[in-house]
Order: sequence, then structure tokens, then C-alpha cells
Amino acid sequence: MINIDSSDKHDQFINDPRLTSPQCFSLTPVETVHKNPWFVVRNRGGYFTTEYKRPQVIILPIVDNNSIVMVKVKRPVIADITLELPAGSAKENETPLQAAARELSEETGILINDLERFKLSPPISGSPNRNPNLLHIFQIVISMSEFKNKKIHDKEIESVELFSFKEVSTLLSQGKIYVAIPIAVITRFLLLDGNKTEQHCDNR
Repeated sequence: MINIDSSDKHDQFINDPRLTSPQCFSLTPVETVHKNPWFVVRNRGGYFTTEYKRPQVIILPIVDNNSIVMVKVKRPVIADITLELPAGSAKENETPLQAAARELSEETGILINDLERFKLSPPISGSPNRNPNLLHIFQIVISMSEFKNKKIHDKEIESVELFSFKEVSTLLSQGKIYVAIPIAVITRFLLLDGNKTEQHCDNR
């Protein structure tokens, strides 16, 4: 049973050890069956896991507390261009926070030098049956001016889009946002920030 405790503190999820390393110590023996520059596949006591070599980050950029920045990403594996949030992997000797700022800049062209503006949200499990690590989720509020002054983005990004909270809700309900992790991050934000969301939607 999940224990819901309103007294939970920020450091309880910022220090979750699953953000940095697998904690499934009871799953033995452990055998590496494949590895490449990006991830390792292991057999952990009969459970086959896909483990990224470096922390994975996803960023939720909020503009003026009424809109969300999303990216249209070229995804050849599923033969589509999908609406997602900026995301990626940390580089060697790079912290998740530094990775979040870099990925935001690379994928949207929005450069934020003040890392304190990035706020860590509770982590998410992207694939609990395959990946033992949790994802680092960062939220940042930016101004419309910062959005409009964005620079060139990566070639893997088709375009950078800005949607109001109401538009995002409509895209979700229509199935036009269908990548699982962005759905989880955005939906949690809209649910937790529901009162503000409804207020902005009513005023548009």
C-alpha cells in the first residue's frame, strides 16, 4: 500500500539512490549480456534490464506560468515526429542539473545560465520492468522574451512549439501527445497545478 504523507520533504526524492544506481540487490546473479556506448543490458536474476550508462533528464519548461514549451522530435524507430519535452542523457563528468540546462539549450535554443532556476521534481520510473534507475525531472519557469529569443536547436528537433495549458490538455485528450514519459510529467504538473491551470484557461 502506498503511504501518502503530506510532510514528505524535497530531499526525500532528491536523494533517492535509484536516481544514480540500481537498488535491486536481491536479483542475482547479475550477468552483462550486451553493452554499447549508451546502455547496458543485464540479466539480473532472470530479469533482463536496460541500464543507461549516465543519468537521464527531462525538462518541463513553463512560460509565464500559462504555457509549456514542447519539441517535435524526429523518431525514425516509430516512423513519426512526436511531441515531447526536452530530454536526454548527461555527459561524462556532468551533473544531472548541468545536463538539464544543456539539453534545454540544445533542443530548444533557450539558454539558461542560472542553474538555480531549475527545480527538481519527484522522479519518475520510465520502465519499471526494464530500467532500475529513475529519471531526473526538472521544471523551469521562463519568460516569453526568453522563449522568443531562442537560438538554433539540434537537427533531431523538427521544431520548438509553445502551447497554452488548455491546448496541452486538448492535445493529450486527442492522443496527439502520446509518448509516455512526457505525458506523465505534464499530467502530474497539470494535476498538481490544477487551480492555476483552470484560471489561466478561463482567462484566455
